[in-house]
Amino acid sequence: MSRTGADLALLLLGGFRTLVDDAVDELARRGHHDVRPVHDFAMRAIAAGADNASALGRHLSVTKQSAAKTIGVLQERGYVAVEPDPGDARRKRLIVTELGFEVMRQGEAIFEELRAGWAARIGAEELATLERHLTTLVGARPIRFDTPGGVGRDLT
Repeated sequence: MSRTGADLALLLLGGFRTLVDDAVDELARRGHHDVRPVHDFAMRAIAAGADNASALGRHLSVTKQSAAKTIGVLQERGYVAVEPDPGDARRKRLIVTELGFEVMRQGEAIFEELRAGWAARIGAEELATLERHLTTLVGARPIRFDTPGGVGRDLT
């Protein structure tokens, strides 16, 4: 059966979607039913230094208002908090809470489990070959981890 370039793109997108959906479902089974991929992107950006709505908006390629809405949700759920900036008492900064870091750690562990499941289905060597080929085709770090939808290329 001959496939088109569009088929390839959809298969790759389908693989991504399958992993992400399965991870979200597993996080829900582990008690974090309120976590979405954008929350992980946002917490990782905050942990990397995006400590206000403007900076988070830039990291996520969204408006400041959209970032502020995401911050509100994350604060309400206990994943991020606001604290005084030690360098400027007039300024507040965002931080990821221990609960937020725990959710990120669980997410990372879940992706490792999902990867192991794929290895069990197609064989560890086949999966390693697939990963090598994808690395050759798209690079070792093709997508910025803090960009929802994976549209931000890593240009560094």
